[in-house]
Amino acid sequence: MKKTSLLFTALLICLNVWAQQEFNILNYGAKPGLTTDNTLPLQKAIDAAHQAVKAKVIVPAGQFVTGPIVLKSGVELHLLADAELLGSANRLDYGKKDAKALISARDQQNISITGQGIINGRGREVVKDLIKLLHEGVFQDETWAVKRPSEQNRPRLIAFTKCSNVSVKNITLKNSAGWVQDFVACNQINIDSITVESTEYWNNDGIDMVNSKDVRITNCRIDAADDGICLKSEGEIAGICENVYVENCVVRSSASGFKLGTGSHGGFRNIKVRNLTVYNTYRSAIALEAVDGGFIDQVDIENVTVKYTGNAIFIRLGHRNQTDQYSTVKNIRIAKVKAEIPNAKPDAGYPLEGPLPKVAPHNLIPASITGIPGHLVEDVVLEDIDITYGGGASKATAFIPLDKLDQVTENEAGYPEFSMFGELPSWAFYVRHASGISFKNIKFKYEKSDFRPAMVFDDVKKLNIAGLEVASAESKPVIVLRKTTAHNIKQIKLPFDSKEAIVQLP
Repeated sequence: MKKTSLLFTALLICLNVWAQQEFNILNYGAKPGLTTDNTLPLQKAIDAAHQAVKAKVIVPAGQFVTGPIVLKSGVELHLLADAELLGSANRLDYGKKDAKALISARDQQNISITGQGIINGRGREVVKDLIKLLHEGVFQDETWAVKRPSEQNRPRLIAFTKCSNVSVKNITLKNSAGWVQDFVACNQINIDSITVESTEYWNNDGIDMVNSKDVRITNCRIDAADDGICLKSEGEIAGICENVYVENCVVRSSASGFKLGTGSHGGFRNIKVRNLTVYNTYRSAIALEAVDGGFIDQVDIENVTVKYTGNAIFIRLGHRNQTDQYSTVKNIRIAKVKAEIPNAKPDAGYPLEGPLPKVAPHNLIPASITGIPGHLVEDVVLEDIDITYGGGASKATAFIPLDKLDQVTENEAGYPEFSMFGELPSWAFYVRHASGISFKNIKFKYEKSDFRPAMVFDDVKKLNIAGLEVASAESKPVIVLRKTTAHNIKQIKLPFDSKEAIVQLP
């Protein structure tokens, strides 16, 4: 009996210790409402939890206004259902120079943000106050007078740097004034079942991974005015993005859905995407871009549904950097893509629409794979791809004759996006400066007529097409090969006889 009593007492002590690991912000002076600044109580709760072995900071139901807080090792910030953290609308609360993020961490381990609640950056209100302070001369900003306040002057929602074993689960993130989530040089990141609703201001990417490794992004729903899920390789902390897995995500964006780049100084390796849906998105559903001297290698994307989006696939090797180091793009597989590309602005009516292209008028732009002279995109496999275009092209809008293909600008140093070339001479797919390109089981069609060939290949080596159906064609040719060598085309179904439908140009 005595032994049983001791065991029971020990169990109670263990349960008591476990219960003490929850740190409710109310116990540290936090108060709900829109007039109380809870920055200090929140930070006190985090600091106390940091001292415990296993710690959870609880944000209960209610609205709690806070300025920047710092998450520390071993701490889980947990928002209960109906809890909402509201970022301060006072720009000065985020510091005088280089705005602090609402929630930040640096050199920390085992940190997480979880729960059923909401973190709301109130980005529109913060920027409104920032602009007022800019007019008053309190802040300085080189870009705001001609465009908008710089990204450095606008607080992000979450910014973790050089952290490991990071989790963000189940919560809703809203209305950031800048990037919603920014993970720089972090390892072992797990983002699962979150919702991002951020269309209140510019440059508010849903998820940004910068030179981070061993990343999982799963079961997320993202609606952002800028890129949905974006991997970058840039900044002061050198490195690459490596071992990134994305699965079961739904993205709406006024930029691109899933993107590697634009910042591409280091590189991207072993990137895998499964079961992605992109809808009502202004730019590309899939954009793979290396333009700053970095590399893209081993990318595998499969099962992508694209609805009402400006472009299905955009793969670009460019040379934006001002050095003699050139980017490389190779070993890419994109499979099982079904896309609908309208002849209309796909994000029309959203709070912040994508900008109208700063190029001459053009017809609907095809998917593309483009390198630059002497630097080829290599070893790309496209299989089980089905793209329907809105069509409706007109020669009165723009026209590049087949004997004038050199008129397509190289735009080597241009910002990489699907409209960077202006008019393109094909309606379904355009490939230039590439090697080892394979199309397998591909279907293209348009809803309204388009006078251009379906596909143009210019300066392409080792082209393999095995299984191609072009259901729509107004005139011949359907496929144009220019400076294209070592090609093998078979199992094709075209509206015209293949001898007339395929043209080879010197």
